[in-house]
Amino acid sequence: MHITFRQLQVFAEVARQGSSQSAAAELHITPPAISMQLKELEAQVGLPLFDREGRQLTLSTAGEYFLVHAKRMLGALRDAEGFMTSFQRLDRGVLTIGMVSTAKYFVPQLLARFHQEHPGIEVRLRVALNREQLVTMMKEGEVDLSVMGRPPREIATRAEPFAAHPLVFVCPPGHPLLQFGHLPVEALVPYAFLAREQGSGTRAAMDNFFTEHHVGPNLSMEVSSNETIKQSVMAGLGLSLLSLHTIGLELQHGLLHVLDIEDTPLMRSWFIVRMPSRQLSPAAEAFRYFIIQHGEAHLLSHDAPLLGAVRARQEPAREG
Repeated sequence: MHITFRQLQVFAEVARQGSSQSAAAELHITPPAISMQLKELEAQVGLPLFDREGRQLTLSTAGEYFLVHAKRMLGALRDAEGFMTSFQRLDRGVLTIGMVSTAKYFVPQLLARFHQEHPGIEVRLRVALNREQLVTMMKEGEVDLSVMGRPPREIATRAEPFAAHPLVFVCPPGHPLLQFGHLPVEALVPYAFLAREQGSGTRAAMDNFFTEHHVGPNLSMEVSSNETIKQSVMAGLGLSLLSLHTIGLELQHGLLHVLDIEDTPLMRSWFIVRMPSRQLSPAAEAFRYFIIQHGEAHLLSHDAPLLGAVRARQEPAREG
């Protein structure tokens, strides 16, 4: 069925008034429009919802049952409208956001946009050194919401994906692999590899990728910082797997290059995560709604030109 809320609204008002004329006056539409809405609704339902005696309308048995559900759906819509209105008028509150270190490259920009809509909300950011530390913050109630790429399994949470999260293999300028274009995963084996520490989301994605391709990387160093990994790769200490969201400036200035490796970019997701045992404050609910609504478009606007530039550099190498 393709029933509209307008049809439900008209049906409920006619049921209350017992007359199309009275319902039309209440809803500020014409009686023929009322009749058309009811006709379409009954066609969708497949049953007569009213018994008609002249201009008087009384609910049929089917109509009485349907009215219960119609009121329930209209009530849900009113609740949703009320929540949205409260978000729009939210003018105060405190919001504490936890995030893994990789998310610090884009969450502040989203928070700036959120602050423009809700300038009265005080926002506190907690950047965890690693995923385990963020999970501890969540368990101890130190954060309202968390932004992370791999929701925890060790505690009960509610995790909602809001954007794609591409991971890419990177190398310094002039690296020998850049001249070959598209490469199998095995091409990475002879080269030293820099990786995030065990427990990080990026490390878990890297380990899973190599396991799925039955390849053992030449791991030379574990590093607990994306910035240190980037500097180490630029210095020629090895290759690495990094979030595309962390290397925008380096790619734009030619300080790092993306390798064209089969089955990449690795596409993961970003999640907004909360503890279901704790009720969110209005400020936290507002930000949760905001990031689900705007997060994907924001990150796509960041990713698209970077991936486009990467593909543009890779295509000539593939053709050669």
